[in-house]
Amino acid sequence: MPKMTPQMLEAFIKSDFPEVAHVGYKVSELTDRSITVTIETSESDLRPGGTVSGPTMMSLVDLTMYLLLLAQIGPVALAVTTNLNINFLRKPNPGKLRGEGRLLKLGKSLATGDVSLYSEGVSEPVAHATVTYAIPPAKNT
Repeated sequence: MPKMTPQMLEAFIKSDFPEVAHVGYKVSELTDRSITVTIETSESDLRPGGTVSGPTMMSLVDLTMYLLLLAQIGPVALAVTTNLNINFLRKPNPGKLRGEGRLLKLGKSLATGDVSLYSEGVSEPVAHATVTYAIPPAKNT
């Protein structure tokens, strides 16, 4: 059972990461080992040729994995990305972009997962990434 609900995750991001809150993401599914996060891309997310930019896709990957990790361990703002490896597979269409994340391993100090990105109107993934997060040690109080 996740420690945080989609509503708790969204509230945490709004309070601790206001620079991300404006993106307009939505957590649509959440389980113990997976999450689905969607964003609606805008004109500013496109690169020449009318396709969604790599930085936009990478930020959705990173946000998807971060939210999945926080859902499992609670609101730990200092969990940080230590590795993100992405493969761009197909041209994504402008519009809705969906990240489907899976937690592969959750340890005491590291978490590893993968995220597949899907674009509205494209049946196959448009990108796939593996992500590792460092989890800070728990403070003894």
